[in-house]
Amino acid sequence: MRIKHSLLNIGAGLGNQLIITLLSFVSRTVFITYLGVEYLGLNGLFTSILAMLSLAEAGIGASIMYSLYKPVAEDDKNKMNALMRLYRNAYLIIAGVVLVLGLSLLPFLSFIVSDTSIDHVHIIYLIFLLNTVAPYLYMHKNSFLNVCQKGYIVTGIYSVSSILTTTLKIAILYYTQNFILYLLIESSITIITSIVLALVVNKMYPFLKDKPATDLDPETKKGIFKNVKAIVLQNIGAYLVLGTDNIIISSFIGLAAVGIYSNYKMLIDISRTFINQIFNNIYHSVGNLVANESKEKIYSIYKVYRLINFWIYSTFTIAIYIMLEPFITLWIGSDFIMDKSVLLLLMLLFYEKGIRNAITTVKTTSGIFHPDRYAPLIQAAINLTLSITFVQFWGIAGVFLGTLISSLVVPFWTTPYLVYKKVFNLHILKYYYVYGLYIFIGTGVYFITKYSTSSISGDSYFSLLLKGFLCIIIPSLIYTVIFCKSDEFKYIFSISKRVFYKFRTIKVSHTTNRLG
Repeated sequence: MRIKHSLLNIGAGLGNQLIITLLSFVSRTVFITYLGVEYLGLNGLFTSILAMLSLAEAGIGASIMYSLYKPVAEDDKNKMNALMRLYRNAYLIIAGVVLVLGLSLLPFLSFIVSDTSIDHVHIIYLIFLLNTVAPYLYMHKNSFLNVCQKGYIVTGIYSVSSILTTTLKIAILYYTQNFILYLLIESSITIITSIVLALVVNKMYPFLKDKPATDLDPETKKGIFKNVKAIVLQNIGAYLVLGTDNIIISSFIGLAAVGIYSNYKMLIDISRTFINQIFNNIYHSVGNLVANESKEKIYSIYKVYRLINFWIYSTFTIAIYIMLEPFITLWIGSDFIMDKSVLLLLMLLFYEKGIRNAITTVKTTSGIFHPDRYAPLIQAAINLTLSITFVQFWGIAGVFLGTLISSLVVPFWTTPYLVYKKVFNLHILKYYYVYGLYIFIGTGVYFITKYSTSSISGDSYFSLLLKGFLCIIIPSLIYTVIFCKSDEFKYIFSISKRVFYKFRTIKVSHTTNRLG
């Protein structure tokens, strides 16, 4: 059942993301054409600032979601209801805190956004703030569907919403070039979508509208608040590591530089979102697994997850590094290309964070929040110190070099150590042996792929498509040859066969019924 739900969620997520990606490219092209790179920079800057305000949410959602896995697995409706009431009340408070914090920044906007010709900056900021606050009012409903492994419902509703929003925003930019109207459309549809999702959840799980028969037990409350305190520190650290890049670039280099970098970021984020459609849906299945299975079973599934994680992230890293600059040149012109060192550092960050995805999932779904609660703050201190120092010598590349070093100094060591010690009861050297082996294999595959695609020019969409096809096929063929005899590959292959036969059976049955 876990596999079925995961595959259904993954299929829905990938289909949704494909449509949204195509529309995003059209939207970004229209945005750059009619508003320009400065508006693009402002968009990225306000997104980063409001991500900082969202730290008020910090670890509440993750901690309560972790607490929901077991009652959902045991169908304990009263405990689910009590946790969801706590979740709802917490998010109402969070929405108020974020609103107050956001409004308190208004007097300082002129210092953060300097040397700009954009009008109505304060109004634009307030709309961004509304877009940040509104989803908190209904977010607990979305999370419950995900914990119940019914994320495909969330994905389906958001698909319709995103298609409608993006289409309207493109039309507004094309016909009016009005950025404020562009943002207001997004706000309106976001609020309507959140309400629709809440109504769907209430209909599917009517018991959530009832008052819990009993309050949460003291042990559960104690565990939640302990985890919240730990995750608050972790999320603050994570923001200071990953969310301050645009602010540093804007402060030391300029708003236009944020706009140019935002195209790289958009393409990398699209790739990460595609991958996350797979792993976010597996995440809740792993949570269900951790709540019900032995450590031996968890470790065996983790190894499968680890191989899939390496396969996908290394393939995307190779493809993006080879294709991103030719694509941007063909799409919007060579004026939007940054120094090659920036792309290299961005790809190293993309791979390093991505390759930890499997181990991080086990850590989070196992509820390991407290032991390394200060690690992200240490990482953040290293990152900010190095990034602010390096940006003055090496520009944008210096910002990302600081981020990469801080990642290698802290989470690269702490996360696997805690999981191998507390969950698997295994020596950490087993992790780093496989990690090193994967780097060796991935580097070799990159050079083979680079050589194989070097004769194909990137001066047309057809040649770029051909190069992209080879960037996916060549690593996949090599990995199949290397890993085909491993237990993890055999497990993946057996699931693929089951899915294929099930699909074929359904298709044959449908055809027979139609002919009959």
